[in-house]
Amino acid sequence: MQSRAVILERIFGRSLSVRENAAPIFRFNEARSSIVEEVVARVTSATKDPLYALSDAAYLEVRRLSSKGGAELAEWRSLASSLGRMSESELRETVAKYAKIYAWDVAGNFDPQVYNFASRAMAPILGALLSPRAMVKNLPQSLDLTTLDGRIVVQGPRERIRKLAETGTVVYVPTHLSNLDSVVFGFALERSGLPPATYGAGKNLFTNPVLSYFMHNLGAYRVDRRLRHGLYKDVLKAYSCVLLERGYHSLFFPGGTRSRSGAVERKLKLGLAGTGIEAYARTVEAGRPRKVFFVPATINYLLTLEAETLIDDFLQEEGKARYIIEDDESTRVGRVASFSQKFLGLDGACVVRFGEPLDCFGNLVDDEGRSHDSRGRAIDSASFLTRKDGSRGRDAKRDAEYTRELGEAIVRGFKKETVVMATHVVAAAAFGGLRRHVGKGDLFAMLRTKDDVRMPRAELAAEVARILGEVLSLEKKGEIVAAPGLRNRDAQGVLDDALRAFAGYHVEEVLSPRGESLLLSDTRLLFYYQNRLAAHGLGFDTLAK
Repeated sequence: MQSRAVILERIFGRSLSVRENAAPIFRFNEARSSIVEEVVARVTSATKDPLYALSDAAYLEVRRLSSKGGAELAEWRSLASSLGRMSESELRETVAKYAKIYAWDVAGNFDPQVYNFASRAMAPILGALLSPRAMVKNLPQSLDLTTLDGRIVVQGPRERIRKLAETGTVVYVPTHLSNLDSVVFGFALERSGLPPATYGAGKNLFTNPVLSYFMHNLGAYRVDRRLRHGLYKDVLKAYSCVLLERGYHSLFFPGGTRSRSGAVERKLKLGLAGTGIEAYARTVEAGRPRKVFFVPATINYLLTLEAETLIDDFLQEEGKARYIIEDDESTRVGRVASFSQKFLGLDGACVVRFGEPLDCFGNLVDDEGRSHDSRGRAIDSASFLTRKDGSRGRDAKRDAEYTRELGEAIVRGFKKETVVMATHVVAAAAFGGLRRHVGKGDLFAMLRTKDDVRMPRAELAAEVARILGEVLSLEKKGEIVAAPGLRNRDAQGVLDDALRAFAGYHVEEVLSPRGESLLLSDTRLLFYYQNRLAAHGLGFDTLAK
């Protein structure tokens, strides 16, 4: 049994490396006030019509708060009634006032000691976040970060990204499935030898005291998705832009929220992506160009913590997801503990795959950060910033088009770097059997079927073999990636792996053994997991419509 002193040494004993000390984020707290000041100044000066900006904010806030009452509602009502009597200077002062309030609320924090601890304690934080008994029982082993290496596999051009992080600012843009994603991605950065990144996290996540402590001290900035007015969005964009200009590597989920359907995102929210172009353009204008690189990435789970709530939300809204889910599996202690236990018992339970780095215009870049066109020819990325008068810098309309093209390149990267897991293949095979049983009909007709639909194991295994063959064929073309557990594995082995993963976590059984057949018990979850293959034509695709 190791002494308490030895255990504490394992947690806190590692000194920060030269690479870590060199990363701007390790000095973030020293610059926090100046970052907020710059954000406020930019938002205030860029607001062309302060009366409209404040009226918009007041109207939307009064509407949001009307059912709650309270001092905040009274404040916005008072502001709304007084706007017409304000002078131009008073309006701008009020814009600055609220921009400052929002900027301080958004602004993150970074504590190197907490990072040092989290880097060593990522295994218990992730694997037994809300299962303290399991953590205490095997404390010395739990503190070993390498225990997660077999559970979370990290792939992709990490050496190239490390080089880019030394010469420019890197923005990671991963797919988004779970509230665990930011923790999992932080693990991937640490194990890849990459510096930590700032990232936006929904303010609702800060209600969990454990998650809140780590997010608040590891660069997370708070995004209040309840606030939909332009002034707040301008603060968020300005904050992101200032961070990028100053060299703070960033992470944001361009899907905007977790994928309710389980599918890889094909439509992105590009507001924050546009700050990459703006940040680069501002540094070029200032005569100190600093390139901004985007790295698409996919986070792929054998099981998803919140799958049941997410797919229900998707189906109930007929594909129109609510902006935020207040209560799901990630807020329930028992479900997180159950997921953690299952997660730690499955090899390759998650694969984080970094894609090919892009410049902020969607072009591929090499190890030295040079941009290349579709034919592989080197190009000067700054030339994309040339304006009509020959100068180089920002141009709102032009840059909006570049942002759209960047979004398309990110979506292509998502599709190419999607990692297929056993649960995806088996769910696609089983859902195909459900479609054949029901015959013609829409999605909801299939999901509402009252019959006990069973598939003989041999038939399901044959369908798994067919889909697996198509996956491996697409992988050879560079259009998808097979998880390590799928290679050199026959169809029966893949089926067994999926059944083992499904068993014992979800509330309802997904596939239930019935002699030589399998009952398709939870058609919602079969639909959810098969959606991961829909964009590649390997599953039922309702999202292309």
